[in-house]
Amino acid sequence: MGEDRGVTQKSKDFSKWYTDVILRCELADYGPVKGTMVIRPYGYAVWENIQKIADKMFKETGHVNAYFPMFIPESFMKKEAEHVEGFAPECAVVTHGGGKELEEPLYVRPTSETIIWAMYKKWIKSYRDLPILINQWANVVRWEMRTRLFLRTTEFLWQEGHTAHATYEEAEEEARRMIEIYRKLLEDYLAIPVIVGKKTEAEKFAGAVHTYTVEAMMGDRKALQAGTSHNLGQNFAKAFDVKFLNRENELEYVYATSWGVSTRLIGAVIMVHGDDKGLVLPPEVAPYQVVIVPIWKSEDEKIKINEYVRNISEKLNAAGIRFYYDDREQETPGWKFNEWEMRGVPLRLEIGPREVASNSVMFARRDVPGKETGSVENVVGLVKEKLTVIQQNLFKKALKFREENTYRVSSYDELNEAMERGGFAIGYWAGTLEDERKIQEETKATIRCIPFEQEGEGKCILTGKKTSTLVVFAKSY
Repeated sequence: MGEDRGVTQKSKDFSKWYTDVILRCELADYGPVKGTMVIRPYGYAVWENIQKIADKMFKETGHVNAYFPMFIPESFMKKEAEHVEGFAPECAVVTHGGGKELEEPLYVRPTSETIIWAMYKKWIKSYRDLPILINQWANVVRWEMRTRLFLRTTEFLWQEGHTAHATYEEAEEEARRMIEIYRKLLEDYLAIPVIVGKKTEAEKFAGAVHTYTVEAMMGDRKALQAGTSHNLGQNFAKAFDVKFLNRENELEYVYATSWGVSTRLIGAVIMVHGDDKGLVLPPEVAPYQVVIVPIWKSEDEKIKINEYVRNISEKLNAAGIRFYYDDREQETPGWKFNEWEMRGVPLRLEIGPREVASNSVMFARRDVPGKETGSVENVVGLVKEKLTVIQQNLFKKALKFREENTYRVSSYDELNEAMERGGFAIGYWAGTLEDERKIQEETKATIRCIPFEQEGEGKCILTGKKTSTLVVFAKSY
């Protein structure tokens, strides 16, 4: 990894800082094929923790996991016109297999609606077969031109839920339920505050009736779409001719939803919480919530400290706390402090002869400077308490940052000014699709969402028309 183990300052070059953090903290590396990434064990452990939390919430709401093939016949992709148009430029297509040209080209899955709906046609005959609540953990391929580790890569990992329902209302309820699960995942576990809302017609998913989104503000004041949930209406059922006998014994098209979050959530965690020293991980998803660093000068001290730490380790293990004992002898304690600070471990325990003699532990939190001492007797209680405080503090910090960089705008000039500063701009909107495109061309900002929380009436910032629709504008990833 070379001698220079620091990272570029966040305030000086955000983009370089972001890449430095990923490479230096060994979260990921560039793959040999342009635009691909290798997720390294430390980064993958963060993903596994996110996965466990989300998977539990999906199962608690009645969803089950399945797996569908990654190769999709070209004819399937072409069945839903709007859908294929939305994805065509990003698709990877296989034309040869087994040493000869294929009769029909196969698309490497950019998303699985088409193949899943081809299967649902076989499985759904009557209202008794509904609802189907399936989720899949998988990889997808989108041939991106401009890539960035975790945020936009040619291949990435995600989950995609695909559900089938007997009524529009059920599908709508499902789409809303899932966006609420994403809000909870981001706010309660990743400590990232989000604005929950609906996408405009211009920004919604190709083939959806409604798209719901959770939008987060990154450390450079840009927005990141962190998760989406779509009410697909009957679009895919019509494309794949999926009908069911309803309770009145009439044939009707099935209603659908799809929803997903991906490894870009790791990028969000880095950009929201990281600082000039490197990564800052929320305890809920940190691979190690605690690192223990021993400080000894003699063989005798080493034996005593190892014994002392063994006792602490047993307690932490029993309490289900994820920790790492860094007893490597080739590195100094100071080097280890810097290393684990850069890697974002929420809590550091330092144990030297002084701590052993006084039956205590020295604590250093990653989110605030300073150290404090606590009793070894109550080590588990103290660790749990501090991890809870760190988790809450990271959320509060991120929320304060978002609030300080969110502006109310009442004219197009004010929107322009806000977008030059960076951040979120909230204003009334009654414009057309063309108006939205004009704003994007001129300001590089898009309408991120129409928040669920609305208030009163006002004048559209562009047209001056009276409206009760408030929207959030921002530049985004």
